Amino acid sequence: MSFGIANNVMSEVRECTPELLNQALDSAHVAKTCAEIEDALEAFHRGTLTQDEFETLKNQLKKRLPILTPHATFKDGKRKNDDAVPSGLSIYDLDHISDPRARWKEMEVRKEELGILLSHITPSTEGLRLVFVMPEGMDLEQSQAWMADELGDEKYDACVKDYARCSYLVPREYVLYINEEKLFSVKNDNTCDRIETKKVEKLLPKGNICYPSTYEGIPYENIVETLEEQMGGQPEHGSRNNFIFSMACHLRYVCDDDSIWISQILPTYGEAREKWMGSIKSACNRNQTKQMPRIMRRTLTICKERLQNDTLEADTQTPPEMPKNLPPLIKLLVSKTPLVYQPAVAHAVFPALGAHLWKTHFRYIDNVEHEATLMNVLMAGTGAGKNCISEPINHLLKDIRERDRENLRREKEWKKEMQTKGANKDKRQRPEGLVIQEIDSDMTNAAFVQRLADAEERFLYTKMNEIDQFDALKTSARSKAHFQIMCLAFDPGNVYGQTRVGTGSVSERVCIRFNWNASTTIQKGQWYFKSVLTDGPISRINFCTIPERPIGAEMPVYGTYDANFDEKLRPYIECLNKARGSIECKQARSLSKKLIEECAEFARLSESRVYENLSFRANVIAFLKACILYVAHGEKWDKTMEDFIRWSLKYDLWCKMHFFGDAIEQQEYGAERTKKNGPQNLLDLLPEVFTYEEAGMMRQRQGIRTGTLSKMIFNWKNRGYIELMEGEDPTGVSRKFCKTEMYLNKHPQSSILSPNINE
Repeated sequence: MSFGIANNVMSEVRECTPELLNQALDSAHVAKTCAEIEDALEAFHRGTLTQDEFETLKNQLKKRLPILTPHATFKDGKRKNDDAVPSGLSIYDLDHISDPRARWKEMEVRKEELGILLSHITPSTEGLRLVFVMPEGMDLEQSQAWMADELGDEKYDACVKDYARCSYLVPREYVLYINEEKLFSVKNDNTCDRIETKKVEKLLPKGNICYPSTYEGIPYENIVETLEEQMGGQPEHGSRNNFIFSMACHLRYVCDDDSIWISQILPTYGEAREKWMGSIKSACNRNQTKQMPRIMRRTLTICKERLQNDTLEADTQTPPEMPKNLPPLIKLLVSKTPLVYQPAVAHAVFPALGAHLWKTHFRYIDNVEHEATLMNVLMAGTGAGKNCISEPINHLLKDIRERDRENLRREKEWKKEMQTKGANKDKRQRPEGLVIQEIDSDMTNAAFVQRLADAEERFLYTKMNEIDQFDALKTSARSKAHFQIMCLAFDPGNVYGQTRVGTGSVSERVCIRFNWNASTTIQKGQWYFKSVLTDGPISRINFCTIPERPIGAEMPVYGTYDANFDEKLRPYIECLNKARGSIECKQARSLSKKLIEECAEFARLSESRVYENLSFRANVIAFLKACILYVAHGEKWDKTMEDFIRWSLKYDLWCKMHFFGDAIEQQEYGAERTKKNGPQNLLDLLPEVFTYEEAGMMRQRQGIRTGTLSKMIFNWKNRGYIELMEGEDPTGVSRKFCKTEMYLNKHPQSSILSPNINE
């Protein structure tokens, strides 16, 4: 019986052999992927993943697994019913079983009677899959109904009657039974020589099913498809043999001159299999130059550019993915949060964490001392779940609220006493030590200044459900006082206040120490800041978001924030409360220097002045977060902190560019990019060797109106990213440049064997 196997659901199907099947079952990659699915299932049962989130993650992971096509092989390797060559086997699924192993034990005694040749637990670990011999004279649908009747299963998966249906492979430990001898008992006439198959397996790295799936990061399917295009499309009847021969001549350059390797990726195009294989072998036996042909180089270039465009599009439409390994404090704070909300929570907790620090300073790499001045705005769609940040913040503020409660009582008593005394009576001065850190979101400007004066250099904190609650801090004299407060709250050594002549009025000059969280919809947030896009608030605020969930998705379920959660949180809060003075974290300073250069390099390569400007203060925010983590963990540093802070910076900048980048670009420079996808690495968009003219055309395609082409080229040369080709006129408009080895080592995705674009 001949059935198929493939690297994944997108790969070409080829005939399965015992060697290929066993290699897949013993693959470390398969074991790791199925373990991740099992972890996701456990998270769903714990409530940290919703049903919808679990199904989405499971389906994504399953796409990494190799597949069998037990029902058939396929003439051209593509899973199409019209091209299916039936195998005589059928699949039967038993889904949603609490104990698949026990269920198999019940039916194992009938395995020979039922013609079962393979039984295994499904990747979800909640089902059982059987591969059995179809009873004589029955088709797929009839075989399914027969097996359902034999097993007494009234609700069976009827969709497996499709010949193109695939079965995801699993680790060896999931296999409950296999009769390998009978499974491969009949050899199909179209099967390639097994000796040759074994030969290629010895040459290739262990862990692949049959061959490496990519060449220089390009999937072989993409290479074959693009090479077909370059050669005029798939051949007509009568020209197949020459076409296959030519394709193989070119593919040998990326397949190590191996005919079996080529046979694994090259379709038959309807040609008889023996003739097809003969053409491939003839091509590999032909004497050829070592230099890759122009058409093959062009194919690789096109493939790379398409992959880059797809990656850039994906990267600019979704925020950077949060690291899996998190600092212990962050891991704890997001532990009760559904997966979809965790990145937002991981950012939003820092203003409340920073509010615990008192008279504590951190010296940034520019030698300026900063306090833990952190402000966060969560921008997400209506009904996205913006309240996800509330419970973690509530638990972070427990100790502050307890102290506030006592001082609020003292203040209330003093006010009551003042109200009972006449105008001429002696009135007691405002009590000392009325430190009340958490303030009302609708507080007036005067009350805000008074709270700052009372705070004894501690941070005030508030959480606003809507960003426009900040408007309460406006004054009649200054309509933008609330935006001024945002800016001053970030700046070291700021001075703010009011002077009044009335004896009962607040007359104070204070340093604003004010950390806060606010939420808003995306449209409202963009409207709210539109008048101050380039005035400073956006660059000083840390932004986060929540991705849009599918329509009809299940409601995410939170974990329980209980006394055990508070007890685990307590040591971190104690470390923050105890900290005093100037604290030096060498690792945070060193990381800041790296991140500054990484941002500067991307700004140079993307020619984005807006990105560069926003990155300056975004780096300071990231540095302060790093210092808070350092202090909270007992002034200890580990690798998870570096990974988290680098992600946090990229995420913050992604949000700023995504929500405000185009508007700032247009307002600041009067320019509007033709693509609304944020800044891109312009040098990566060019081939390895390019002309001055091609660089100019690339800028035009990207809609860049700022700066000049000559300045960009000079900057790239000066930084060692590119160099003038030997013998070229340094001033000619058609002069050629090439990317340097230094740049290609740092940006391996740019390492393309690129022909001249005009060839």
